[in-house]
Amino acid sequence: MLVTFIPLLISPDAAPMAGQNYSMVTEFILVGFSNFPQHLLPTFFLLYLLMYLFTLLGNLLIMATVWSERSLHTPMYLFLCALSTSEILFTVAVTPRMLVDMFFTHRTITWAACASQMFFSFTFGFTHSFLLMIMGYDRYVAICHPLRYNVLMSNRSCARLVSWTWAGGSVMGMMVTLIVFHLTFCGSNVIHHFLCHVFSLLKLACGNENSSVTLAVILVCVSALMGCLFLIILSYVFIVAAILRIPSAEGRHKTFSTCVSHLTVVIVHYSFASIIYLKPKGPHSMDSNTLMATTYTVFTPFLSPIIFSLRNKELKNAIKKSFQ
Repeated sequence: MLVTFIPLLISPDAAPMAGQNYSMVTEFILVGFSNFPQHLLPTFFLLYLLMYLFTLLGNLLIMATVWSERSLHTPMYLFLCALSTSEILFTVAVTPRMLVDMFFTHRTITWAACASQMFFSFTFGFTHSFLLMIMGYDRYVAICHPLRYNVLMSNRSCARLVSWTWAGGSVMGMMVTLIVFHLTFCGSNVIHHFLCHVFSLLKLACGNENSSVTLAVILVCVSALMGCLFLIILSYVFIVAAILRIPSAEGRHKTFSTCVSHLTVVIVHYSFASIIYLKPKGPHSMDSNTLMATTYTVFTPFLSPIIFSLRNKELKNAIKKSFQ
């Protein structure tokens, strides 16, 4: 397989030996599922294709139902539509390339395409996390300050919150992409992943900045995600305290039921993210790492519309009404 390189003279700060000739990588090779037994690839392809299509159709169904059902024109369902949009875009940015590479021997991706994929995957991923945080805030206001809900969560306020989540996701995606791709990639161009994974890419960078850049990426990502998780947990602390003050068991159950779908998605989202990014270093094979990565990039978006459709009574009834 031919790989294109551009000769480059690395400065003394970026190379251990001044004046040593290196080649700057302009293409990467995505290993993906190429190491898996060939007879298993059709099974994986069909499984991930069905999950991909269900993710698209499930989220589109939620958006269409909310749009057509006037009773669902509330802040909570506006945020749900924005969440479905971010999941569709995240899935489109990652999954099609993975599916195509399963059956093609030419698995190269250009430097620009790799940077674009990283930017969009991080943008939509962070937007998803920010929207989950905003949805937690919405539930907090609805349960703890019901009399002020229409004021605090007006249409204008909701539109502003959604805009800020998308702007914040774009800034985070741009920041991580610029941090990683200002490095020089030389020598090996083989990415042991099915996408342009940030830590797989950092292993290919040459120079002495790798450890500091890796630390910067970890700090940026962990600070944003843990900040969102902390605010979600804080919202639910106040929500639980307010629910416990409701005298009747039926009232407590009815109030908490409005939070179940959101809370379940938060647990699924952060659990699978922790499996991928916080797993301890050990003798994991490349194949097991690849399969583990699909739990976050494919399986989590697949579960989200199922959870919201089944655990949200209003939405479930509206979908049934649409089909009838």
